[in-house]
Amino acid sequence: MAVRGTKDLFGKELRLHQRIVATARKVLEAAGALELITPVFEETQVFEKGVGASTDIVRKEMFTFQDRGGRSLTLRPEGTAAMVRAYLEHGMKVWPQPVRLWMAGPMFRAERPQKGRYRQFHQVNYEALGSENPILDAEAIVLLYECLKELGLRGLSVKLSSVGDPEDRARYNAYLKEVLSPHREALSEDSKERLSLNPMRILDSKDPKDQALLEELGVRPMLDFLGKEARAHLREVERHLERLSIPYELEPALVRGLDYYVRTAFEVHHEEIGAQSALGGGGRYDGLSELLGGPRVPGVGFAFGVERVALALEAEGFAPPEERGPDLYLVPLTTEAVEEAFYVAEILRPRLRVEYALSPRKPGKGVEEALKRKAAFAGFLGEEELRAGELTLKRLATGEQVRLPYPEVAAFLLASLA
Repeated sequence: MAVRGTKDLFGKELRLHQRIVATARKVLEAAGALELITPVFEETQVFEKGVGASTDIVRKEMFTFQDRGGRSLTLRPEGTAAMVRAYLEHGMKVWPQPVRLWMAGPMFRAERPQKGRYRQFHQVNYEALGSENPILDAEAIVLLYECLKELGLRGLSVKLSSVGDPEDRARYNAYLKEVLSPHREALSEDSKERLSLNPMRILDSKDPKDQALLEELGVRPMLDFLGKEARAHLREVERHLERLSIPYELEPALVRGLDYYVRTAFEVHHEEIGAQSALGGGGRYDGLSELLGGPRVPGVGFAFGVERVALALEAEGFAPPEERGPDLYLVPLTTEAVEEAFYVAEILRPRLRVEYALSPRKPGKGVEEALKRKAAFAGFLGEEELRAGELTLKRLATGEQVRLPYPEVAAFLLASLA
């Protein structure tokens, strides 16, 4: 059995995952993003420093282990910190800025497994590093929206907010402590910890009694505490989205779960997949590179969950195309023809997709197997064909047959399948 919270991917589900990533590649590389693949594990401090010690990811969800040299390593729980580490390590700061990067791959979190959420899951990440310009914030939102729209999703909505600058967040956290501390015992156990570590995270609580308390107390949103510069930055992002006709709504309660966010925060939701409808999101993280020991490098980006997007596609009735069968299925009619089928297959590959039976078959059985494999043609090798160096081809859709010398087979099939 696969480990709880993990799953094998194959068949239609794998093809759907591949289509999602291929669509992201098309959209993001058209915007100049360079593909980056980071290791699936990093030194633990990359995530402790980059994601934030007060986050649920670091406190509860990371898969951390010691290697044989005694170093603490962690399976990658998210992509941004690893991608910024790679940007710093490989001297990308001297490249023309901004540097746009994208990555697709597995992430690992010890979450409670549920529909669309796994302990090994897959994300597409996009990061634009090297500029504070709000145009890049708007571009990231547009690119996330376009990745999902290009897949054919219709029920999409963009939620936009701001978590302000560090001093704005400090004022807001102080306000939250003042308002919530007298009601500490009414909070969930997780939110009691958050109250001392990072009160803003309480706003993101999934516990109904936390949300009820926030509503009862009339807790003001972060947007009320934005400083002049953060507010102006948000207005610019809104202006760019409006100019491009991207539908969005301001969401005052939106809080991104990682400590490195500043200013812009956003999510894209899908109305068909239930209460936890966020497919992906992101924001600006201008101080992250400094947390990782590098110089200040402003950045903005997003991630979306491949499994979550697959659920949304299924909810809209999308089905991936049927798996393509071989162009030719070779049927040896004699024992001597089995080896010849192997040799003929190797001659025709890789121009054509060719499979073959590993033991002699009667013609009817060979056709039955070819149909099960969804082959376009069956190719028969009997005593006569072996003597003549020829192959009898049968188009399975029509039953029409033709016998050809080996050198003519590839050209005939390519022309027939075009």
